[in-house]
Amino acid sequence: MTSRERILSVINGDIPDRVPVSLFIHDEGNFLKQVYPELNLDKPLDCKYKLIDLQRELGLDIILRMLHGMTPFWISYGGLNTETQTNNWEISLEEYTRGNSLVKSYIIKTPERKFSQEFSSSEIAPGTISYACTKKPIKNINDLEAAIKYEPPMDQNYPQKVKKMLGKVKSYLSNDGVTSIWAPGGSFNAASNLIDLDMLYSLFLTDKPFFEKLIDFCIKRTFPFVKAICLTGVDIINFGGNVPGGFLGKEMYDQYVLPYEKKYIQYAKSFGTKTLYHNCGEAMILIDSYKELGSDIAEPFSPPPLGDGNLKEAKEKSDAKFTIIGNIDQVNVLKNGSIDMIKKNTEETVKTGKQGGRFILQSADYLEYDTPVKNIEAYIETGIKYGEY
Repeated sequence: MTSRERILSVINGDIPDRVPVSLFIHDEGNFLKQVYPELNLDKPLDCKYKLIDLQRELGLDIILRMLHGMTPFWISYGGLNTETQTNNWEISLEEYTRGNSLVKSYIIKTPERKFSQEFSSSEIAPGTISYACTKKPIKNINDLEAAIKYEPPMDQNYPQKVKKMLGKVKSYLSNDGVTSIWAPGGSFNAASNLIDLDMLYSLFLTDKPFFEKLIDFCIKRTFPFVKAICLTGVDIINFGGNVPGGFLGKEMYDQYVLPYEKKYIQYAKSFGTKTLYHNCGEAMILIDSYKELGSDIAEPFSPPPLGDGNLKEAKEKSDAKFTIIGNIDQVNVLKNGSIDMIKKNTEETVKTGKQGGRFILQSADYLEYDTPVKNIEAYIETGIKYGEY
C-alpha cells in the first residue's frame, strides 16, 4: 500500500497492511527549523515542501498539517479582523517590543464602539515562534453586538488563494500521504480568540444569552473559512477542541460545547471532507461525547503527565466509532528519552493501538526544537516493525 492508501484505509475503518507511522510536525519553525536552519519562515510554501522532503527521508506516512499561509493570523490565533478596513471599520496599528515579544497593538473604530486588541509574537527557540492574542477585544455584550454589526467578512480572494496553495502541495506530496488544514474552530476555541478565558469558562452559567450570541458569532465568522478549506479538496480539516478539553467536565461539555462542536463537524463533512478533532489535554471523560461528536478522527489522548490518556481504555470505550491518532509523549519520550525507552514505549503503544484497527501511531503533539533525529529514527523503525497486521 502507498502511505496515502494506508492512512485513508485506517480512517475509513478498514485494516491496512500495517499501522501508519506519522509525526505531528509544524509547517514552520520548531523541529523543521532544527533540521533546516536556513529555512525562510516567511515563505510558507517552501516550508511545506521541506516538511514533505523531511518526512519522506525519514520514511514516515505523511499527515501534512498546515496552517501558516493557509488561514489569516487574525482568524487563526485571535482577535477581530485586522486584515480588512472599511468606512465603518477603521484600523490603526502601533508596534513595539515587550521583553522578547513583538507586540502589535490595534485600535479598531466603528460608528458605535472602539476596540483595543494586542497580538504578540516571540521566539521561544531558534526559529520557533509563539503567537497569541494577548489582549482580547470583546469585554461585554455591547462589544460583541458592535463586532457582529461591523466586522468585515472573509476576504473574497481567500478561497482561491488557499485552493491554489493546496493544489501545489498535493501535487508535490503525491501518494506519500494526506493533506490537512487547521480550521479556525471548534466553537470554544474560536470563542477563546475573542474573550478572556476566565470569562469564557463561566460565561455559559453567568450570562447564557451572551454566551450563545458569542458562539453564534463565532460560527458565522468562521464557517466561510471552513467551507473554503473543504472546497480546496483537502483530505482532512482539523478542529481544535483543547480549550474546553476535559476542564469543564463531561456534563458541562455535553450541554454547552458538544452541540456547537457537532455543527462544525457536520458542516465540514457535508462537503465530503474528513474531520479531525484535537484535544491535547485531558480527554478520557469525553470519549462517549466524542462518539456522539461524529468526527472521523479524535486525537491524541496524550499520556501522563501531558494528559490523562490511556490508549487501551480509549480503544475499548471508543467502540471503533472514530480513528485514534496518538499517543507517544513528544517531550518526555521522543525529546528527552533514551533510545531503549523510545523503543519500549513505541512497541507497547503500537501493539495496543493496532488491535481492531482505526489507529495511527504519532507523537501526541508537535515535535519540539532540539528533539534528536536519532530518537525519531528509533521511533519510526520500531513503529513499522511492530505495526504489521
